[in-house]
Amino acid sequence: MKRQRAIMNWSGGKDSALALFHSLRSGAWTIEGLLTSVNEQYGRVSMHGVRIGLLALQAERLGLPLHRLQLPGDVSMEEYNTRMYNVLQPLQRLGTTHAIFGDIFLEDLRSYREAQLAKVNLKGAFPLWKRNSTDLVREFVDLGFKAVLVCINEAYLPVEFLGRELNMDLLNDLPNYVDPCGENGEYHSFVYDGPIFSEPVAFRKGDVVRRTYLPSAGTDQTWDSGFWYQDLLLEDL
Repeated sequence: MKRQRAIMNWSGGKDSALALFHSLRSGAWTIEGLLTSVNEQYGRVSMHGVRIGLLALQAERLGLPLHRLQLPGDVSMEEYNTRMYNVLQPLQRLGTTHAIFGDIFLEDLRSYREAQLAKVNLKGAFPLWKRNSTDLVREFVDLGFKAVLVCINEAYLPVEFLGRELNMDLLNDLPNYVDPCGENGEYHSFVYDGPIFSEPVAFRKGDVVRRTYLPSAGTDQTWDSGFWYQDLLLEDL
């Protein structure tokens, strides 16, 4: 079977790590590299808040090139789509045919991704699609992946969950209204070890920070969104 060439949409969290694991194991793909959205104002992974130095170490331990989608601190959807197009188009011209995502069940998000990919003649691949969230977390842990929670939405979880290891104890402690994979944005994680890493990514915990995001323009949202972030530092800092 001829392998197809794909770019891995990489957040640095557990879903993208598990999707990459299955993509590599399937033998169906040649992974051309990792594509990550980065907030250029703060030098961190968008939403997750992880420093780009740790992102670069992840890519190094995975043995894959890192492509950054640089985004301003406050970006409109139009600007986001334009910048994404400008990153994907050169990859498509070099022979990439697919973009792989760790999405699980959000139909509107998948439809959006596929519509944007079609503009550059790419297709989407979703290795985790429609799998049970609890089963995915259990598999993640059983495979030997290790991760910590680096961002939580305070509307769903208390700050005490921040910085915790993603393991079965955490899964058992999650409220029943929280998706085990945080697919609704309840939490985000940083993966620092696992079967696809050549060696662990060394880090230490830094400050805990709370940030508030105002309602998005053009929506009926009337409340602010509060998020807690666990800063992670390179081990030698």
